[in-house]
Amino acid sequence: MAHYRIATIEGDGIGPEVTRAAMAVLEEACGAGTLAFEMLEGGAGHYQKSGAVLPDDTFAGCRDADAILHGAAGLPGVVYPDGTEVGNDLHLRLRFRLDLYANVRPIKLLPGVLSPLRAFEGGGIDYVIVRENTEGLYASRGAGVVLRDEIASDSLVVTRKGTERVARFAFALAAKRSGAPRDGQSRVTVCDKANILRAYAFFRRVCDEVHADYPDIAIDYAYADAITVHMLKRPDFYDVIVAENMFGDIISDLGAATVGGMGISPSAEIGDRHALFQGAHGSAPDIAGQNLASPVATILSGAMMLRWLFDTRNDAGLAQAAGRIEDAVGAVLREGRAVPRDLGGSASCTEVAEAVRRALA
Repeated sequence: MAHYRIATIEGDGIGPEVTRAAMAVLEEACGAGTLAFEMLEGGAGHYQKSGAVLPDDTFAGCRDADAILHGAAGLPGVVYPDGTEVGNDLHLRLRFRLDLYANVRPIKLLPGVLSPLRAFEGGGIDYVIVRENTEGLYASRGAGVVLRDEIASDSLVVTRKGTERVARFAFALAAKRSGAPRDGQSRVTVCDKANILRAYAFFRRVCDEVHADYPDIAIDYAYADAITVHMLKRPDFYDVIVAENMFGDIISDLGAATVGGMGISPSAEIGDRHALFQGAHGSAPDIAGQNLASPVATILSGAMMLRWLFDTRNDAGLAQAAGRIEDAVGAVLREGRAVPRDLGGSASCTEVAEAVRRALA
């Protein structure tokens, strides 16, 4: 395998712990010298020290790297004058400046993990939520208005370009998967509120137009309120779900809860030329520095990074390494070798990472 530069931002709270755990696993899977981790500053803690959440040299390192690995960002009370969190601004700035328009959240029940959905404890939850990442309601961030301390307003923005490219990403992803667990059907479900708001009706119409280029993929529709019920009662029906920014943000956390929680949920933010990978959880400052965090989400995000690098660099060894990591995590959890605390076990962050490394070896 070739040499790949990975821009690495540990960030805040548990970020350094889970990042180092993932780095150790990735090096074990890929072999020494395959991945070069370039450690960069950024996050709420760095903002407190320097006044910059994303320094110019960190952005340049991320822009020029082959991929970005991020731990977590955010600290209690570290906010801008308008009350918004500083930590969130790190990956938001990377998202918009690098045009990472597709937020990808796999929702998969891993071996050995108990789901609160008792009917699916034997498996049957395996879908992906693709969230449009650069517009929607969140495009109004920093631009909303508060009038006379009586009225506040933020605008929902949906464009043809933004919707078309995230829909195309979702259909292309469905074409590569094996279909929904229930029936094997490759399917994209469009999540919206097309019955209420014109912006969402437009979102649905553009998704319909993109569907015409993928005749072998079924299309399905669900209103954002209704899908929260369906994700609990029939999660095996879903294959790929595509949604506007805010709705995707909400339902992806719900999906994570059905498969064990945020501590084992990976995520990716992907554009045409750049991609960022991080666990879906926050910085959990209450347990930072205590070696209590689960590194599983960041480890699996690292595996997603290897698969993306394979797709963009055509390096088969990376795909093999990603599969080995996923199998090793599954074996560790299934056999109870090192179960993190958020899944009912007692293993520390380093113990989980070491168990996965041993499984790889």
